[in-house]
Amino acid sequence: MNGNKKMELLGSAPIPQALMALGIPTMIGMMINALYNLVDAYFIGGLGESQMGAISIVFPLGQVVVGLGLLFGNGAASYLSRLLGRGDQDTANKVASTALYSSVSIGAAAILLATIFLKPILTLLGATDTIMPYAVTYARIYVLSSIFNIFNVTMNNIVTSEGAAKTTMCALLSGAVLNIGLDPVFIYALNMGVAGAAIATAISQIVSTLVYLSYVFRKKSAFTFSIREFGPTKEMMAEILKIGVPTLIFQLLTSLSIALINRAAKGYGDAVIAGMGAVTRVTSMGTLVVFGFLKGFQPIAGFSYGAKKFDRLREAIRTSTIWSTTFCVIVGLLMALLSTQIVSQFTKGNAEMISVGQKSLMANGFSFILFGFYTVYSSLLLALGKGRAGFILGACRQGICFIPVILILPAVWGINGILYAQPIADVISAAVTVFMAVRLHNELTTAEKNLSAPAQE
Repeated sequence: MNGNKKMELLGSAPIPQALMALGIPTMIGMMINALYNLVDAYFIGGLGESQMGAISIVFPLGQVVVGLGLLFGNGAASYLSRLLGRGDQDTANKVASTALYSSVSIGAAAILLATIFLKPILTLLGATDTIMPYAVTYARIYVLSSIFNIFNVTMNNIVTSEGAAKTTMCALLSGAVLNIGLDPVFIYALNMGVAGAAIATAISQIVSTLVYLSYVFRKKSAFTFSIREFGPTKEMMAEILKIGVPTLIFQLLTSLSIALINRAAKGYGDAVIAGMGAVTRVTSMGTLVVFGFLKGFQPIAGFSYGAKKFDRLREAIRTSTIWSTTFCVIVGLLMALLSTQIVSQFTKGNAEMISVGQKSLMANGFSFILFGFYTVYSSLLLALGKGRAGFILGACRQGICFIPVILILPAVWGINGILYAQPIADVISAAVTVFMAVRLHNELTTAEKNLSAPAQE
């Protein structure tokens, strides 16, 4: 019944209904994930600019560690859906078990290395002398507890692949709500400062882990997750890694872009690092909502393309572009027009931090208007199996276009080069998207003509 319902959503249900059904649960999950980071920033902002700067420095390190969960979780999810569709339960169990145990064991090794070389890593990420003590305190707890986050991210993708989106939502939501409640208690009531924020996050992650473990032990999952089922084969790893590696690379590019901003801001002081950190967290709420929604668009696009339903594919592209762009216009204008009020929430009143954050958030708000259009096509190319083009476009915004801008612009334009680097990269990425979108639509028109040619003869 579930399989038939999903096929109906992908192949014949009205596009708006299909997009809502497939996109909303993932979108909520992504929003909850972003909420973790925003809540920490909000409460830590009240401690001071060096403390706020500390979590901005540690953020990319956390993103890299989570990337290992995405490498195996997201990499396995697509393969698992196909295996369940074919009724190959034995292989599905092996893939799920291998993905989970691989991500946790490799994640543990990465966490151990990060803990051993913590100070050099934080220096590399842009920590100043005044930020370093807070960054070390926060990172030691945060990085060690990331093992639970790796488990959660992997399980999130695996559980979603079997259609249990509600379990994923419950696991993420319980952790996020707890984090919101525990942050003020540990940071202020118990007077633990940044260490309190890290402990609150760790406890929240553990609770999410317990929700997933309960799901597994109560045998609600389609998979067994037995250590005896662990058995990576060449074919299995090829299937996991062909999706997982690009996902990891996108995650690494996100971390690299934040690290490069922090390094460029280092010479201007803690307030600039803190201001840019606040902007990153606010904009990530918007970007993750769009990413989550378009996770629902991808299977519809891929199914329609595979079934040669070009009218349905065009309608899905058009509807997704209109919806995501409308959202980005509203959110982008709110970020731009309320930039001062928003950034003020992350500080006790530091004028320099507010000034820096306000200018950057205003520019990011206006350029965010282009984000929906860009993300529809970077998602679409991957969904249609055009891996190379999809990878290039997906890597544009925070890699190919952004890295040259952040490396060159601050040397020419000073602090403004840091504040406006991402918006400039956004505009360049949107221009590249126009070029690639035109090429793609020409290809689709040609494919449709070739399909109807025999019928006309």
